[in-house]
Amino acid sequence: MFTSRIDQVVSAVTTQIQQGLFAPGSRVLSIRAAAEAYGFSRNTVVEAYERMIAMGYLESRPGSGYYVVFRHQPPSVKRVHEVAQAVDTVSLLREQLVRDYRVRIGDGRPPEAWMEKFDLHRAGRLPSLEPEKGMQHGYGNPWGFGPLRDRIAHMLNEREIVASLDQIMLTHGANHALDLVARQLLQPGDVALVDCPGYYPLFGKLKFSDVKLVGVRRQPDGPEMQDLERKIRQYQPRVFFTQSQAHNPTGGGLSLPKAHRILKLADQYGLYVIEDDPFADILSSDAVRLAMLDQLERVIYIGTFSKTLSAALRVGYLAANAALAKALCDLNMLTLVSTSDFSERIILGLIDSGQYRRHLRQLKSRVERATVTACTTLGDLGLQVFCDGGGGFYLWAMLPDGINEMDLTTSAANEGIFLAPGSLFHTSRQDQERAPALRINVAYAADPTFIEFMKRYLSAN
Repeated sequence: MFTSRIDQVVSAVTTQIQQGLFAPGSRVLSIRAAAEAYGFSRNTVVEAYERMIAMGYLESRPGSGYYVVFRHQPPSVKRVHEVAQAVDTVSLLREQLVRDYRVRIGDGRPPEAWMEKFDLHRAGRLPSLEPEKGMQHGYGNPWGFGPLRDRIAHMLNEREIVASLDQIMLTHGANHALDLVARQLLQPGDVALVDCPGYYPLFGKLKFSDVKLVGVRRQPDGPEMQDLERKIRQYQPRVFFTQSQAHNPTGGGLSLPKAHRILKLADQYGLYVIEDDPFADILSSDAVRLAMLDQLERVIYIGTFSKTLSAALRVGYLAANAALAKALCDLNMLTLVSTSDFSERIILGLIDSGQYRRHLRQLKSRVERATVTACTTLGDLGLQVFCDGGGGFYLWAMLPDGINEMDLTTSAANEGIFLAPGSLFHTSRQDQERAPALRINVAYAADPTFIEFMKRYLSAN
């Protein structure tokens, strides 16, 4: 199994700490000394030490060095490795939040120019949004703001998903919903099936919880069914996490025959299917969705306003059968108490004032135009597109054989270009026995700096 240089330093130092070679309060090797000892760069050692600070092993004392603060034996060395793997996922997420790079081909978000400047003052004056007495300083309903849940029920009905209010709970975005579902349905050591390539932040969450990930090969029209069935029989998983439409990172969709077969397997083997649908508001309401066919018996449906409206507001939702929805709400109260009543009222105001619907029309048009341009641009570079795109922000560009993804990514970074290498979207190195690839954000694909760089790099390699 491949181990990065950072992982090697983390593993070596944490093992020494566990074995008592470094006592609590003692100073570990300096950055320079560790770089010489391990034969790696100083930047590698710095990143490794920062991870160990996050993991609770070290602390930094400015002007003095790094010191051991670890005092309790962890459950196992394997746990340390799983935490390190989870932290490794943060590298891509961090850049999308910090935004150091000028050219953002691998970004998960659209450019700010694509997002409307909403009149929040006008939206907030709607009579339906007047706060109830005491609500300005209260926690809010743990299920979320009732009128917004009611509006979401109508939105789901347009997608032919029938859900009552006791089946819908608001969350802090889709990632919070995924986290709640994973906590409720999975325990350390359980197996979860995921799309491969698939949604990398989910991989980090599950690895951090010691859940065993098994990737199911993704095709343009959904999972490869023979691979899915074989892995269900072999691993007896509790859940299958998937994105039916506008799949991240490939941009593909789900065919109706495959949707039927997935649900038959779920019923036969007793597993839950978690359907994440972050781009639903700019997709066709009659697109194939598992929740539409299953009506929330074994499917847990997750949506969000973060992709299509504002990541800053952090409002999402989940819909499930009533018993499971209640259990998830109880878990939400234990872990978070409640979501943001204030943000949820803003979202409802933007919907009821008509601003959100107008924005969606514009955003959908922009995505469609950018996707056509991106496919042409990538084709001109000699890159094969996995599929033409399903209405979301992403395309999966297959690189020529022999191209090293990480070398390409590093070379691009040196020129201020942020790329998302395909390896980050796979569950393990064993899953990467395929052509190298990049996740491309259609909004940025035609950037002249990126095009010129790729021409140079591909001609030289």
